[in-house]
Amino acid sequence: MFATDLDGTLLRSDRTVSARTAEAMANAQAAGIEVVWATARARHSVHELAQSCGFRGKAVCANGAVLLDLADGTPEIIDTVSIDSGAAVAAMAQIRTLIPGVVFANVGATRFVAEPAYAALCTFTDHHRHPHEMEVSEVLPTGLESMVKIVARHPELPGAQLYRTAAAVGVTGVELTHSGAAYMEMAAEGVSKASAMERLCAIHGIDRSQVAAAGDAINDVAMLTWAGTALVPANAAPEVLALADRVLPSNDEDGVAAYLEELVRDSAA
Repeated sequence: MFATDLDGTLLRSDRTVSARTAEAMANAQAAGIEVVWATARARHSVHELAQSCGFRGKAVCANGAVLLDLADGTPEIIDTVSIDSGAAVAAMAQIRTLIPGVVFANVGATRFVAEPAYAALCTFTDHHRHPHEMEVSEVLPTGLESMVKIVARHPELPGAQLYRTAAAVGVTGVELTHSGAAYMEMAAEGVSKASAMERLCAIHGIDRSQVAAAGDAINDVAMLTWAGTALVPANAAPEVLALADRVLPSNDEDGVAAYLEELVRDSAA
């Protein structure tokens, strides 16, 4: 099995899948390699990206909280792990006290509900949603759908600083992470890309030693340390590069495609 992060790893800086990478993924799957996308992105964004390049594998979304099967071209949800509503309320209250001015959005498997002040800070590329089309609520959580992720941002502080501040103190009941975006992310306690990969491996009967994983950011650390082989593109954060069993060419140089092409050549030898 080969698992890859999307933004900063599989995707080029313009957030597209190159023709070379699309072909390399298809050839790898044809050669019997299970290719999995592992991302912080939501279901709708993963579906759009898969349609753009013909990807038909499985995807780990929301940093491990949602598993999708794209085999027939539609994003079928096969598993979710939700955040307990009490833990969500407590975590948001703790962070509000720790970092005054922070604002939140709650993410379900199919819905995204933001505080008005959160939506006001967004651009389309933050969540692949137009801010003026976001569902908003003055009070979170709404309780209308099981929550798989909480995102937090601040009008003045970058997402990385929010994450470092909260991680240094510790927030109970949720799993903190950061994907390099303008916001900090939270999933249910114990949920990560690694925990989702473990669930997928159990479905396919694959041992973790047979898994290679590629990623570039903090939210990839758990997956990289869990997998049998840790692959990191040259453009990754320094603390992530330190975990690499092998450094790949950068995302703009199609480093993931080069690795998959090598796997296919080796399997045919």
